Amino acid sequence: MASMSREFAAWVAGLTYDDLPPAVIDRAKGLTLQGLSSALLGYGRPQTDRALAMMQEEEAGGAGVATVLVHGAKLTKGGACYVNSDLMFLGGKWDTFRMLTHPGCAILPAALMASEVEGASGKDYITGIVAAYEVMERMAADFIPTVMSRGFHSGPVFGIFGAAVAAAKIGGLDEEQIHTAIAQCVNLASGNLENMRSGGTSLREGGAVRNALLAVALARHGARGGDTALEGDAGFYHAYIGNNRGELRYSFTADNRASLDKITKNLGKDWMILETLYRIYSTAGYNIAHVDVTAALCEEHDIRPEDVERIEAVVNWMETEYPSPAFPSRSTEPTVGSTQYYSAYGVVERSFPLLKFVEHGIGPDDPPAVLEMMKRVTIVPSHRHTLFGPRVTIHLKDGRSVTKAGTGREFIWDFEEEVRRISPIIPGIPIPEGQYRDLIAACRDLDMLERADRLVGLTVAAD
Repeated sequence: MASMSREFAAWVAGLTYDDLPPAVIDRAKGLTLQGLSSALLGYGRPQTDRALAMMQEEEAGGAGVATVLVHGAKLTKGGACYVNSDLMFLGGKWDTFRMLTHPGCAILPAALMASEVEGASGKDYITGIVAAYEVMERMAADFIPTVMSRGFHSGPVFGIFGAAVAAAKIGGLDEEQIHTAIAQCVNLASGNLENMRSGGTSLREGGAVRNALLAVALARHGARGGDTALEGDAGFYHAYIGNNRGELRYSFTADNRASLDKITKNLGKDWMILETLYRIYSTAGYNIAHVDVTAALCEEHDIRPEDVERIEAVVNWMETEYPSPAFPSRSTEPTVGSTQYYSAYGVVERSFPLLKFVEHGIGPDDPPAVLEMMKRVTIVPSHRHTLFGPRVTIHLKDGRSVTKAGTGREFIWDFEEEVRRISPIIPGIPIPEGQYRDLIAACRDLDMLERADRLVGLTVAAD
């Protein structure tokens, strides 16, 4: 049997745009719009300005072949990808997969850079990011909680593989070279929790993308990849999971076994990219459904804030142990930014402001009613409950109670719904509304574009 990396490489090398179902193409367009919208919101943040200044200083005298989103500056391939990843990350509108990975922050910068450098078409870009999402998410799906429990951060640890596949596919690497790029990512994967736990700055997907490009360059220039770099006795899964037998320390459910054989099963038939959620509110992914599920419950039963006695939300247990049961860092108290806080917004406002980012102190002040309501919200963890699908019960002052259960798929939608949901950011972005509408249209017609890097140009703000 072929090794895991060779199975992936054969599938990626052979994948064509015509192999992609309409729903997968639509999701690729929506995820692209989400990522570019987040980059627009990340513009002007001190952290992204520092990232650009750092790369310009580090690369002084280097050839600028790739464009920095929004700014329009030219950097090396790695430099542009690093800054563009930070722009997407700091904008807060990430996509999210299984709570603790954010594929777009790694995959999209690599794909946009490769499309610009190679002059790739929109169809080539779509094919590249679909291949990248599939490889990254399949590798990560069952293993995220255990990776986090070992002190690694699953976002960059798995993100490097997605970024490398995107750059390799769009860059025209052959099957052997794609296998090598994946295998070399095992040498370069990194990301640790302790910095952020102890007050430091984490190196997230930006670092993963830069390392991914090194893996791709090694493959392009003749390096070889070990056949069993992923599943071998000393390979990736042994190093990051603790074994290569699928034994898990933690999981999203009570099942602590996974099959490595399942990772590549039904490639090109079962599309994991379709499980990717839009993190439309700028908060940890486990909070987003609390806004909408609670708001929908209030809407259905015409519940006003003054009618509410208390609220109970049953959630997947991992959502109460962020980022890992081994190293929990979130408070269970109802504070600003807590899950209780977002549930209260669902009751009081029946929404959450798209331009509010609590972590960075951005956005309007909180209504006093929200701050009072959050004290009456109780969060109940359950090992068997759906991830991102809270079961919300509102107990009313008249003695009645009403319940609504989320499905975990509330933040999965098609491109047109993505346009509707993301468009309220327009007052907060650095380009005119007309230019943003052109960007939306370019994403909608992405498979018709002769050059995918038109997307990059449409993000650039005028001086």
